[in-house]
This record gives sequence, C-alpha cells and structure tokens, in this order.
Amino acid sequence: MLKWKLMLTTLPYVAAVLALKLLLQTVFGFQGLLEFTDMGLVLTASAFLMGFMLSGVMSDFKESEKLPGEIACILETMEDHFRQAHAAKPGVDLAGLVAEVRNLLVAVEAWLLSKAPRADIYVSLETLLPSLQRLERLGAGQAASKVLGELHTLRKSVTRVSVISRTSFLQSGYALLDTLVSVTVGLLLISRFKTLLAECVLCTVVPLIYVYMVRLIRDIDDPFEYSVSGARGAAEVDLFPIEEYRLRLQARITRDAALPMSELAEARASA
Repeated sequence: MLKWKLMLTTLPYVAAVLALKLLLQTVFGFQGLLEFTDMGLVLTASAFLMGFMLSGVMSDFKESEKLPGEIACILETMEDHFRQAHAAKPGVDLAGLVAEVRNLLVAVEAWLLSKAPRADIYVSLETLLPSLQRLERLGAGQAASKVLGELHTLRKSVTRVSVISRTSFLQSGYALLDTLVSVTVGLLLISRFKTLLAECVLCTVVPLIYVYMVRLIRDIDDPFEYSVSGARGAAEVDLFPIEEYRLRLQARITRDAALPMSELAEARASA
C-alpha cells in the first residue's frame, strides 16, 4: 500500500483541476483562449526540467541506500573487535562492551526514527571513548585502535546521513519547476479541446503526471524522512540492515548470557 501513497494523495489535486475546468466550461461558458496543441513547448520544458531534477536527487538517493547497510556493518565490526579483544585478554569485560555497542545501535535507530534529537547521536558516539581507554590499559590497544577507526567511519556515515536529510537539491531549480508546473496547469484551464472526452482525459493525465513527479522529486530529496510511526513519505531508504543487525546482536547477547550456565552443567556432568 505504501507504493500507492503518493499516487492517492495526488489525486485530490487532479480532481480539483478537472472540476475547475469543467466548472469554467459548463457554468461560466468559458471555452478557452488557445488550442491545447499550442502548449507543446511548455510541456516539453517542464518534462526536461523534471528529468534534470530527478537525476540530481537520484544520485543522493543511490548513495543513501548504502548508508544503513554501512552503519550496520560498522557496528557489527566493532562488536567483532571487542570479541577478539576478549579472546586475547580474558580480563576484558565483553558483556559491558557489547552493551556499549547495543546502546549505540539504539541511539542510531532512535535518531533515524526521529525519537531523539540529532545532537544525541554524537553524544552517544563519545560515550564509547572511555571503554576504548580501558582496553588500552588492559593491553588490548590494537583492538582499541581498530574500534576507534570504526568509530570515526561511523561518525562520517552519521554526518553524511544528516547532510543528505537536511540539504535540499537546488532550491532555484525547485522554484522554476513549481513555476512551470503551475503555468502548465493554468494553460490547461484556458485551453480548448476538440472533444469533451479529450478534455477530461488530458485535464486528468497531464496534472497527474506533473504534480506527481514534483511531489516524487521532493520526496526522494529527503530519503531519511522518518517519524516515530515510520516512513513519512513513499520514497524513503529502507532501514532493514540496521533492524536485522539488532536481531543478530540480541541473539548473540542471549547466547553469551546462557553460555556460562551450559559450561557449569558440563562441568557438573563430568564430575
């Protein structure tokens, strides 16, 4: 149903244009001032500008599709480094470090879903530094250095998400696009058509395409437009890589918690 959301919310605009056109013709007797065929240049210019704007926002969208997966991979790699440090230095508090990764994951999800302000995610990134300093003191400096590098990469990915979400593509381009679409709809209202059927079809299809495309371009321009209830638009980047990593992490935490009990049971059985 989500894929039809933009279409369904565009239909009221189309219905308004068609109703206004029929009202002008049937109630006020206005038959139009120009032929529809004379609008060719305006229609072509609008279509060209739409293609230009769409290609621009799609470049950011394709990059945005990679970011949730990269964030999930970075967090999972940090967890792997902590487990490796625990294997080399049993004194390392693995449960505490994995909990730090889980807290960071929760903070990232809360930020992406607009449950927490943007500043909180950077504070959460800083809270991992004391744990890395403890690793250094325990002699696991190599693992700490690797995690610090991953933390730096995570901070860059988070910043990139923030920049893409907050930066609009060419405001001057949107101004021209909105103007051309408004002019196109206005010319439809003052155009003459050969038949009533052609009038109804063209006054439905043309506004549907143009209004839909403008709204789609604006929707793609912010691919991380999430709220507490989920995606606000119909063209948001999927966050399933982060959600799937959360499930894997929780499964490993449960397994780690049950491991000491199983080892104790084996020891009792051998005794």
